Amino acid sequence: WIHLTRRWAIFSWFFLGIGLLLGAYWAYIELGWGGYWAWDTVENSALIPWLTGTAFLHSVMIQEKKKMLKVWNMVLILLTYCLCLLGTFITRSGVISSVHSFTVSNLGPLFAAFLLLIFISSFLLLIYRLPMLKSTNRLESFVSRESSFLFNNLFLLGIAFAVLWGTLFPILSEAVRDVKITVGPPFFNQVTVPIGLALLFLTGVCPLIAWRKATWRHLVRNFRFPFLGGGITAAALLIAGLNDFYPVLAFSLCVFVLGTLLQEFFRGTQARQRMYRESPTVAFFRLINRNRRRYGGYIVHLGILLAMFGFTGSWNYQLEETASLKRGESMQIGSYKLIFNDTFSRKLRNAEQFGTVLSVWKGGKPIDTLYPARNFYPPPQTPSTEVDIRSTLVEDLYVIFLEFDPQTGIAIFKVLVNPLVIWIWIGGLVVIIGALFSVLPDRRRNRVPLAAEQLSSASGKAEPTDLRVAARVVEGETHG
Repeated sequence: WIHLTRRWAIFSWFFLGIGLLLGAYWAYIELGWGGYWAWDTVENSALIPWLTGTAFLHSVMIQEKKKMLKVWNMVLILLTYCLCLLGTFITRSGVISSVHSFTVSNLGPLFAAFLLLIFISSFLLLIYRLPMLKSTNRLESFVSRESSFLFNNLFLLGIAFAVLWGTLFPILSEAVRDVKITVGPPFFNQVTVPIGLALLFLTGVCPLIAWRKATWRHLVRNFRFPFLGGGITAAALLIAGLNDFYPVLAFSLCVFVLGTLLQEFFRGTQARQRMYRESPTVAFFRLINRNRRRYGGYIVHLGILLAMFGFTGSWNYQLEETASLKRGESMQIGSYKLIFNDTFSRKLRNAEQFGTVLSVWKGGKPIDTLYPARNFYPPPQTPSTEVDIRSTLVEDLYVIFLEFDPQTGIAIFKVLVNPLVIWIWIGGLVVIIGALFSVLPDRRRNRVPLAAEQLSSASGKAEPTDLRVAARVVEGETHG
């Protein structure tokens, strides 16, 4: 049942991840504040079960391969479901205020009772089944893949708990002291960034470290080149003048993890070339196609790595300027010069749009024209901001039109330069591709029983050794 539940868990984790990604993208292009994640209560309530679900997907591999962490995995999956219900309760009950929250309903007390019933009954059943969930193996060494997965779980749960605490703190403070104390982004960033960097490090360690116990020779062989790449990156960034600790560490860890992933793909391709005399291209594609689960997971890790690259750049090196301009006047932000040329108005299907025309210059040359605007809806709705974004692989030029005074002809603009944001969306797409690839049906598993049946009918009776040989012949591989 582990194989079946794992696939359904990936299915659920996959769609919740898409929801988080699309929500961040919507906030970035529609809300007009220049960011994509504000640690809003509803954002957090969707992120928390995604984190615990991620922990389950990692630790369930230890149960599958080593018959360990059975109770731990049951706790994780029950907790994930309960947290999904908690997020729905927070969203629908009206106990918090959020830009994403839905209409307040009178289902709050009923839903809270249901959540409590599910939580208590699930864990009572778990306690009742404890004798059936004893592990047959034990952790042999802290320097092993099992322990790295366990640390991965602890870090994920650490972030989940910190986000849950910060999310529920206003509710708890109001219940205890009758004063709602809001926890802002500085708290979440201060707590989650160090743990997130530790998780990024483990993303590179887990695939390469040995099961049971890793020797010093094995560690040196597998990690010398990734560590060297990370060290060179750190030195280059320091020489270039980037002295902030967390960004330098994050970029270096990104290179380290990229090195481990490339090394795994390279070694696997090289092994197929030697075994089957295939060209590098054919060996590469057959390698990932015949090991979809393993290399699909690596593709997901690559997507997370690219997203972390984007997070680091946009959170630490954002530029922001606000300017009041008349027609023909300009403003400077970073290497960009923006000139306010004109205004325009047009009627949309359900609103009146009033916008501005800005020419963008860089290096003394015009490179683009942007049209930030505002939509005015019939009463009682308020105006909405229509931002315009010039996006490249290096940075986004994000322009917000705030206000226009027709008497003076002055328009107020807020302009931001957000480095590396596009890599968050690219990383999200890579995660989607990797997750889909990892759950594709494996044709080899379906063909092995057929081969065994054919072998049995041909010989009258098949020995176990013959069945194993048939499986290997059909699979085309003896590993993975």
